[in-house]
Amino acid sequence: MSSESFAEIGRIGAIEKLFAGIEGKRKKDISFVHRVMLEGIDFDLSYFPLKHLGYKAVVEVTGELYSRLCEAQNLSVILGVSSKLDYRQIEEFWSGVRVAAEEFGYSGLNLDLVPSLNGLSISLGATGTQPSALFCKAQSKDVICVSGALGSAFLGQQVLENRSSELEKYKMMVADYLKPELREHTPTHFKEVGITPSAGCFVTRGLADALLNLRKETGLGVKVYADKILFEGNSFSLGRELDIDPVSAAMNGGDDCRLLFTVPILQAEKFHREFPAYDIIGHLALSEAGACMVTPEGVELPVRAQGWNTEEE
Repeated sequence: MSSESFAEIGRIGAIEKLFAGIEGKRKKDISFVHRVMLEGIDFDLSYFPLKHLGYKAVVEVTGELYSRLCEAQNLSVILGVSSKLDYRQIEEFWSGVRVAAEEFGYSGLNLDLVPSLNGLSISLGATGTQPSALFCKAQSKDVICVSGALGSAFLGQQVLENRSSELEKYKMMVADYLKPELREHTPTHFKEVGITPSAGCFVTRGLADALLNLRKETGLGVKVYADKILFEGNSFSLGRELDIDPVSAAMNGGDDCRLLFTVPILQAEKFHREFPAYDIIGHLALSEAGACMVTPEGVELPVRAQGWNTEEE
């Protein structure tokens, strides 16, 4: 039997294959999200402040709720704690969780501690409520809007790992990685201003992953334009120093914590006025277009499925 790698089929493709034949049993409760973060994979405690880590962990699940236009309701945290961590360190982590939980309006908060042999592991579950059905049917030509620069968090992580003497120079990118921001009450704002998006994603595993998810959810094609993607000011100078293409970092890097929505083209101008932090980077297309990135020269490059290859290429 032939073996398939995650680099070939990607995370989203793997999930679809695992549910083949039992799709009717798949739970798609839009009010519940879950996230696991593992030391050595998702964070490195040698340079990640524990309070920031606690805050960021809550941002990651809250962003998923916001992308589904759900207001935060209950948050549950389970920590796997190894013997190398003491109470004060867990208290510091928990202080970041509490700050974020209060900021995003969680009404219920729960914590459990379990032993771990391998450093710190974090499991978060969050529930949210959607006031009403706020999404409309996705259509070709709906515009794709993203809430800020992409690739910044990945480059900020590279600064922490390779350019510790230049933290001040690249502080915006470092901040995007260590303490990402998320605008509170985004779902409420959509309802207040009368804008009805057609789909939403939370970009935490790179834009390519989000686009493939968007294509699967809408059943339509997806096109983004490389020259429309927003980058932090120093992204290209840092990219030259580290031999990293910022466009590749945006497509394949992680931890950006950006909201992505598709909006009917007739509401695009109003959306830009009411949500000025967002940039239009592309649009939905006919399903046969697939998922692609369009270069400044007009060449359409297919978006590839992403696996979990953590080795340097």
